Amino acid sequence: MTTIRQDDLIQSVADAFQYISYYHPLDYIQALGEAYAREESPAAKDAIAQILTNSRMSAEGKRPICQDTGICVVFLKVGMNVRWDATMSVQEMVDEGVRRAYLNPDNPLRASVLADPAGARRNTKDNTPAVIHYEIVPGDHLEVTCAAKGGGSENKSKMVCLNPSDSIVDWVLKTVPTMGAGWCPPGILGIGIGGTPEKATVMAKEAIMAPVDIHLVKARQARGETLTRIEELRLELLEKVNALGIGAQGLGGLTTVLDVKIIDYPTHAASLPVAMIPNCAATRHVHFELDGSGPARLEAPRLQDWPQVTWQPDTQTSTRIDLGTLTPAEVAGWKPGQTLLLNGKMLTGRDAAHKRIQDLLARGENLPVDFTNRVIYYVGPVDPVRDEAVGPAGPTTATRMDKFTEMMLAQTGLIAMIGKSERGPSGIAAIKKHKAAYLMAVGGAAYLVSKAIKAAKVVGFEDLGMEAIYEFDVQDMPVTVAVDASGESVHETGPSLWKGRIGGIPVVAA
Repeated sequence: MTTIRQDDLIQSVADAFQYISYYHPLDYIQALGEAYAREESPAAKDAIAQILTNSRMSAEGKRPICQDTGICVVFLKVGMNVRWDATMSVQEMVDEGVRRAYLNPDNPLRASVLADPAGARRNTKDNTPAVIHYEIVPGDHLEVTCAAKGGGSENKSKMVCLNPSDSIVDWVLKTVPTMGAGWCPPGILGIGIGGTPEKATVMAKEAIMAPVDIHLVKARQARGETLTRIEELRLELLEKVNALGIGAQGLGGLTTVLDVKIIDYPTHAASLPVAMIPNCAATRHVHFELDGSGPARLEAPRLQDWPQVTWQPDTQTSTRIDLGTLTPAEVAGWKPGQTLLLNGKMLTGRDAAHKRIQDLLARGENLPVDFTNRVIYYVGPVDPVRDEAVGPAGPTTATRMDKFTEMMLAQTGLIAMIGKSERGPSGIAAIKKHKAAYLMAVGGAAYLVSKAIKAAKVVGFEDLGMEAIYEFDVQDMPVTVAVDASGESVHETGPSLWKGRIGGIPVVAA
C-alpha cells in the first residue's frame, strides 16, 4: 500500500502551477509552429509569431505566458490502495499548493479568484480555492493533472442538450462562430458527449488536458488504417471548424484550432448532452504521478525544441503613434487592419474600474484621472519583479467593456481603446457614433507586450489591485486597428474573407 505524504502533494502542486505559468506544453507549441509555417493570412501569421516569441521569452525568463494566470483546475485519480499521511483534507492540500505557487516571490502569479461571486466578489488574494475533480481508480498511486484556465476561454464554454437525432457537427459549426475570438485561437476544442449535462462538461474539460495528437490520427488515416468513430469525428470537426476562416485571434486565417479532443460516455436513450470548452493560446497543463517516493519532478523542456520564430516590431509597415499629442482627428484617420506602434502614456482599466467610473459619473463626482484625448488599455497586469516596470500585461476580452463604451466615449473624453478579440454591436455603434477607434493587442503574448511598458504607476482605485487604473508609459507597443471610426471591424471582414478563400462550408441553419 502506497503512502502519499501531505508535503509531497503540496509541493508538487505548487511546482506544477509555477511550471505551467511559463512553460507551454511542447506538443502544443510545436503544433502552433507548424500552423505558423502554413499560415497565409498576414495578420494571423503576425499574431502567431507574437505568441511563439512570447512563449520562448516566458520559458527563458520564467515569467507568465499570460497575465491571466487562470483559475486552478485539478484532476485527481486516486488509487484504491493509496493511504494518506496527512492532517489536511485533499482540498486543503491542493489549495496550499496553489497558495504557494501564486504567492511565490520569484514569480508571483495574478490572483484572479473572487469569493461571493454573486455578491461582493472579493478577491481571495491567493487564487484559492482550486476546482478539483476526483476519480477513484484501481492502483497504488495518485495521478494529478494541474491546469490554469483563463477567463477568456472559460467564458466561451458551451453546453447543450440535443435531441438524439441531431447533428453534433452542425451544432459545433453553428456555435464556434458565436464564441468570437475571446478564447484566443489558435487553440484546442474539448468536447464531451453523453452521460448527463454535468458529466459532459467535465469530460470536455478533461479532454483538453490530453496532448495534441491529431497528426497521428491523420497519419493512420493516410495509411488506410481503420479509425474509430470518435477519431473520424475529430478529423471532420478539425477540417470544418478551420474552414470557418476565423483564424488566429479572430483576424481570419487558415488555422482556428490545432486539435479537437473528444471524450464520450453512455447516455440516456432520450438524451444527447454535448459540451464544448476551448483551450486558448496560453494552453497550460501538466500531468504527474505520486507513488510515495517524494514530490513530483517536472523536467524543464529543451528550448531548442521551440519553433525558431522571433517577432520584432515592423517599423517599415507600422505607424508610430505619439500618445501625448494624439487627437480625435488622427484617430478618425486610422484604417481597419492598420498596424500601429504606440509611444507615450496610456491609462488602463477593466470591469471593476469601469463600473466604479459609472457610479462616480452617476453621482456627479470627479474621476481620479482625466481621460480627455486619452487611450485606455483593458488589462489586469501581473505584479512586477526585480527590474520590471510591470509584470506580463496582455489584453483582456474587450466585449466585457461594451456596456460601458458609450458612457466612456460620451462623458470622459476618451478617444480610443485597446483590448483583445472583437467588439460587440453596442461597442461598435458607440465607436462609430463618436468617431473613436478600437485597437487590438494579441492575447497570449503578455510577456512580450510587457517589454514595451517602460514605466507603470497606479493613478486611481488602488484598492482594486490588478483592476486599478494604471498609467503605463509605453515604447513601440504593437496594436492593430480592429474597429475604425466608421465602425468597420476586422473581426467581421477578416474571417469572412478567409472563409471564402478556404472554400467555405455549407451554411448551417440556426
